[in-house]
Amino acid sequence: MSGLFTGLRFDNMNSSEKDLLSAVTPLMKLLSLIVIGLVLAHRRTQVIPKATFKLLSKLVFALFLPCLIFTQLGQCITLHTVTLWWFIPVNVLISTVIGCLLGYIVVIICRPPPQFTRFTIIMTAFGNTGNLPLAIVGSVCHTANKPFGPDCHRKGVAYVSFAQWVAVILVYTLVYHMMEPPLEYYEIVEEGGEIQEQQEDNDVSRPLLVEAEWPGIEDKETELSKTPFIAKIFKSISSVSQSSLSNLDLTAEGSVNSPKSIRCLAEPRVVRKIRIVAEQTPIQHILQPPTIASLLAIIVGMVPQIRNFVFGYDAPLSFITDSLEILAGAMVPSVMLILGGMLAEGPNDSKLGLRTTIGIIVARLLVLPLLGIAIVALADKLHFLVHGDQMYRFVLLLQYTTPSAILLGAIASLRGYAVSEASALLFWQHLFALFSLSLYIVIYFKLLSYV
Repeated sequence: MSGLFTGLRFDNMNSSEKDLLSAVTPLMKLLSLIVIGLVLAHRRTQVIPKATFKLLSKLVFALFLPCLIFTQLGQCITLHTVTLWWFIPVNVLISTVIGCLLGYIVVIICRPPPQFTRFTIIMTAFGNTGNLPLAIVGSVCHTANKPFGPDCHRKGVAYVSFAQWVAVILVYTLVYHMMEPPLEYYEIVEEGGEIQEQQEDNDVSRPLLVEAEWPGIEDKETELSKTPFIAKIFKSISSVSQSSLSNLDLTAEGSVNSPKSIRCLAEPRVVRKIRIVAEQTPIQHILQPPTIASLLAIIVGMVPQIRNFVFGYDAPLSFITDSLEILAGAMVPSVMLILGGMLAEGPNDSKLGLRTTIGIIVARLLVLPLLGIAIVALADKLHFLVHGDQMYRFVLLLQYTTPSAILLGAIASLRGYAVSEASALLFWQHLFALFSLSLYIVIYFKLLSYV
């Protein structure tokens, strides 16, 4: 009799209790780190100021996380493993599509304020595929029994890192444009607030979550980042005047008399609009330190000559990779301390509404993981997954289980759209995720066979 996964277990009560303990213990470790960060950053204690947590987030972003990705992914990936791991990035796309559908259902049922319709869909669809799964994998594998095998941590980090590039591309293209201020509410949302918001950008009062996964975001703001750029262009093909398009093109390209502008006069109007939007897509932000580390790890790992020169006990550059591994060890505790500091700030005021907030939390943290189990089970039945590798399946399931990506809060701040709502929703999601993650990781441990 076959179960959902190959190797589904039906053990006795003693074994079940042992499995339950093995599943809960890693989460208790992470919870302890979060509590420490919360205590250190709480307003009543202020043992460590917020500025220190922001510096720590920059270290994670620019040093600890890239070191972890490069050392673990580089040692695991080869040309053969790339052909075996193809379903990992595909699973990110599937989870995002299903999340969008769930977000649309939340909009229909909960009826959020009209200006937050796209925001509701985005926050339901895009989960944390980076720091939090890496922390969970690190904690799960930091045990004596190594539940997913002796190479548990290295493979888990490699799988999570291999999925990140898809999520990063989606965030800096699709999410960036979906998070632009709604055109019909632009005057209400932005009036009298843009100057004050820009003045607060460099202040310590900026919420920690804004820079938790994108330090230095204030340097990325452009003249068009806080405006409904796409909506102005595509509102109506017939109603948008040639002069307004010329103004947008002037902003995007510099001078209406430039050779590019003369060339554009011969372009079809729709093609011209698409080109202007493409030019304003911040695709250059994709090359952040973690993404660069992933690309380097893939290149080094796939070329045997370079791989043998960098990785291995006898490799000439082994002293460098050993140093990077030491730095990588600081990633998990640092991320959990930053998350505790974020929770210590408490939720901001939100106009999203209690019903919509609950709807997003239920859809993202309770319903989506159930659908994820079905998707991964189907993929396993179709032989899309690596045979006998339960860590592979565990990482795929985690992609459906995490709360919304903290990076969405940074994007909201960059676009000037639903900033307070993103902060409040991320707070409540991560608070509730302490319980939902515990529940589903126990379920995953029961479904997956491990030694």
